[in-house]
Amino acid sequence: MWRKRGWLWRILVAIFVLLVPAPVLLLLLFRFVPVPGTPEMLVSVIEGKGARHQWVDDVSPRLERAVIAAEDQNFCRHHGFDFEAIDKALAEHRRHPKRPMRGASTISQQTARTLFLVPMRSWVRKGLEAYLTVLVEFLWPKKRILDAYLNLVDWGDGIFGAQAAARAYFGTDAADLTGAEAARLAAILPNPHKWRAARPGRYVSRRATTLEARSAVVVRDGLNFCVR
Repeated sequence: MWRKRGWLWRILVAIFVLLVPAPVLLLLLFRFVPVPGTPEMLVSVIEGKGARHQWVDDVSPRLERAVIAAEDQNFCRHHGFDFEAIDKALAEHRRHPKRPMRGASTISQQTARTLFLVPMRSWVRKGLEAYLTVLVEFLWPKKRILDAYLNLVDWGDGIFGAQAAARAYFGTDAADLTGAEAARLAAILPNPHKWRAARPGRYVSRRATTLEARSAVVVRDGLNFCVR
């Protein structure tokens, strides 16, 4: 009986450490130090795809604006969760229940997910993602959240982060991306394993053109005020 209680106590302590001190300490460290890798990169290596990744501090503002336009236009205004976008996604799903539900994850949620979790769908993972998003928003400034997202996000075929994507798709550095190149990188983020930035099809080309226009709106309306 006592032995069973001892094992239960050890399990509870391990869960507590994994959920509270460990992520807090890692986030405090990675607020100032480049993140060397993520669980998603490890999965990519195990699957034989490799993981091309290089953290850089200098990413083109064009890419920042394009990603905000594509992924999270309220990034600077919310505190981790865009409830307006969630309501719209739920309303659309109620109108078209047979269609897959449109994602409403913010850049903060995606950053938290990328930093700590493996790519799998479950309610447990969504709960952990929500908890980790609160920690990320509390411990990091918005600029650091966006920098980490751009340096770690999956851009397909074992390519992670803006620098690796810029080199692979356009033969340039993340700091030197043109507006069109930045828009094409942002355009493929919803499905980087299917769409291509270097040789875009009709859909990606149209979406990239739209994102270039939306990037101008981001500047005009000051939607990127927290990262300028």
